[in-house]
Amino acid sequence: MAPLVAVAGRTASAGKVSRDAVTFAGQRYLDALLRAGGEPFVVTPRQLTADAAQEVMSTCDALLLIGGPDVDPALYGHEPHSRTYGVNALQDHFEISLLRAAMLLNKPVLAVCRGIQLVNVALGGTLHQHIDDDTTVAHKPVNFPDGDEFAIHSVRIAEGSQVHRVVGATNIDVASFHHQAIDELGAGLTAVAWSSDGFIEAVEHNTSWLLAVQWHPEDTAAHDPYAQALYDAVVGAVKSPSIAQRNVRVITSPNG
Repeated sequence: MAPLVAVAGRTASAGKVSRDAVTFAGQRYLDALLRAGGEPFVVTPRQLTADAAQEVMSTCDALLLIGGPDVDPALYGHEPHSRTYGVNALQDHFEISLLRAAMLLNKPVLAVCRGIQLVNVALGGTLHQHIDDDTTVAHKPVNFPDGDEFAIHSVRIAEGSQVHRVVGATNIDVASFHHQAIDELGAGLTAVAWSSDGFIEAVEHNTSWLLAVQWHPEDTAAHDPYAQALYDAVVGAVKSPSIAQRNVRVITSPNG
């Protein structure tokens, strides 16, 4: 039986395709999980108690947190930046509940883009609410969040980290679509990849199987083995739980 991967869904308003609001997850995420041998299970956003979240995650084998709008700055004690957008308190609490349940139940977690930011905030960290538009790295397309689907830039991955072992390289080009980034790291997290301008691009948890990346591997995973490898890894962690046992080299700055 294929590992069942809970995907924290999004809600969209009614339109021409549906007369009612719909719960969804982008097809590229789902296709990447299917290629990895997993079975995606999209979970409807809603208020979840800790017990209810554990019940959901107890029926699933892993969790995927996907991209989306900004995490509520109130969750890390900041006032909103003028460029912060799309804040949805219910969505934040829904995803945090699933994350905590997954970690409590020792379920593997992969978090993408907004996902890495949510993980960091849930574990007590903070965010840069807006990366300057004149940065030397193209973290987002021109006219973000409109315009092109993503920008491309390189990231440096810490040698010996779990992300390094998963993708098999220490420098890769990634698809990027974000204007926020990790500032102060949350408890138990280690930074293991950076852009050339010093922003954190990936983190790992020190005791749980949790990989989080700031880029969008699903955007290129159909033809890029480095990108698909991350989805293969979270499904593979279900099939081979021993993969979660690792010794991560602790690196706290982009200079190693």
